[in-house]
Amino acid sequence: MVVLEERDGSATCELSVVVPVYGCADCLGALHERLTSTLETVTDDFEIVLVEDGGSDGSWEVIERLVDEDARVRGFRLSRNFGQHAAITAGLAQSRGDWTVVMDCDLQDPPEEIPRLYAKATEGYEVVFGVRREKRAGLARRLLARAYFWSLRTFAGSRFEGQWGTFSILSRKVVRGFLQFRDNDRHYLLILQWLGFRTAAVEYQPADRFAGKSSYTFRALLKHAADGIFFQTTILLKWIVYMGFLLAAAGVLTALLLGTSMAVFTLTIGGLIIISTGITGLYIGKVFEQVKGRPLYLIDEVRDRIEAREPDRQYTP
Repeated sequence: MVVLEERDGSATCELSVVVPVYGCADCLGALHERLTSTLETVTDDFEIVLVEDGGSDGSWEVIERLVDEDARVRGFRLSRNFGQHAAITAGLAQSRGDWTVVMDCDLQDPPEEIPRLYAKATEGYEVVFGVRREKRAGLARRLLARAYFWSLRTFAGSRFEGQWGTFSILSRKVVRGFLQFRDNDRHYLLILQWLGFRTAAVEYQPADRFAGKSSYTFRALLKHAADGIFFQTTILLKWIVYMGFLLAAAGVLTALLLGTSMAVFTLTIGGLIIISTGITGLYIGKVFEQVKGRPLYLIDEVRDRIEAREPDRQYTP
């Protein structure tokens, strides 16, 4: 039995690893084996927090078995699929480490890189990102990734490129700052960028997915990018204003110089009104979702052999 010592009024350990789990039942055994063998080279005082995000592939049953076999593993099952970033938040709320690693469950981010992230963090950084070296992928996937990060850079002011992901290590200070966010629509990288703590990056070679396939389809990435844009900035509303002035000026000049039919201007202005109304409606919709005050996630089941903990500890926006 592992009992975590008390620091600053709450039970903590040296290092936590938070893993959102969705559709990764076949990966979890290898993930646990490689994580434990790697973490033991860094510290004996660690925990592995697995957050099962409402999948249907039997991942929770695997997590229960891992917890029964290893008291350093803690399992939390969400009541339904709330999404990767909600699952990350759930894991961070449950983590107790002085340092917390966040990583995916599919082993594309090798656990063996964690000591490098940890070593870099102890040089005086609060956040250290793992940055992937180029990996061969299909043309469609590369174009999709580039379009996704281009939209985040253009509309949300992101400084991240396509090689950046969730693989990272955070200090306890950063975790506390992250958990102060109350936004329902959240993007892990954009939140960390907003927090503004001292950051560094470590390059690594990504591996192939251990098993299964990614749940991020084109539609899912498009929705995630849109949520990131609306969560981070109101720049689209400003663009509408600029377009309105530009169109009005162009209409006046064209009418004076060419005498173009008013029907053309009516159709153009009508289209702009529809677009601007739609964008404004999206922002209003986001406000509506936020003010309802619903929890970001709900924990349905807990499998945890660590005694010094609060069973219902949960982040609520």
